[in-house]
Amino acid sequence: MREIQASYISSAVEGLCLKAAFDLWAPAERRLRACAGLEESEFGKYIFGQIIENIEYARDEQIAICQDTGSAILFVDVGQDAHISGGSLTEALNEGVRRGYSSGYLRKSICSDPIFNRKNTGDNTPAVIHTEIVAGDSVKIAILPKGGGSENMGTLKMLLPSQGLQGVKDFVLESVANAGGNPCPPVIVGVGVGGTMDKAAYLAKRALIRETGLPNPDPSYAALENELLDAINATGIGPQGLGGRVTALAVHIEYFPTHITQLPVAVNLNCHAARYAEIVI
Repeated sequence: MREIQASYISSAVEGLCLKAAFDLWAPAERRLRACAGLEESEFGKYIFGQIIENIEYARDEQIAICQDTGSAILFVDVGQDAHISGGSLTEALNEGVRRGYSSGYLRKSICSDPIFNRKNTGDNTPAVIHTEIVAGDSVKIAILPKGGGSENMGTLKMLLPSQGLQGVKDFVLESVANAGGNPCPPVIVGVGVGGTMDKAAYLAKRALIRETGLPNPDPSYAALENELLDAINATGIGPQGLGGRVTALAVHIEYFPTHITQLPVAVNLNCHAARYAEIVI
């Protein structure tokens, strides 16, 4: 059994908050720059230029890439042979978010109650934490700061199995088309298929932290990702929803076995500021 101090986890998460906010994830930036060369619209090219200039300026000046520094979404893979000492894991993670959003002067956007008392908590906590128990004695922490504009465009549908592949395609395309310019395209499209309602939504979110543009290892799903990407980019929504060839940078699909009567599908969009950072402790 390996001991990991809760205080160390808090410090690590504080650093992740700052890195994700100031320095765009390298795979996302590479994909953005590659897709900039594909854009045919003159105004679309101009928008790509502005996006890239903003990324560089944020990195150089160590300021937020986007004013909406998002909900702090954490994916935490905890080794079964690791023991967190000196405090609880959840408290340590939230303390790190609290420190990071304060020290980085990042906008705090979390309301304490979604309906009756929408008062700002003042420190961007609590974070949304997804924890999985894995083999080993290390802890991997990944942060996905998710802005409200793109998160609001998430969709979920419980398809009938008889709707099959075509039903999945239609739903994904419909979701992106209805979103239009709201999620600040060019977007990354996360798709979760299978499991249950909640599992599909989780898979769609988890799909966004796959290296941008890296295909699904299953050839059938990789082919579907390419087909959907082509179809989405044929919509003409374009950068910032103002028309053009590049509406999406990538489509990532994650899947899970499901019940014989079900075909759940979820779509989660990430804006062009696809912020992400991770550490293994």
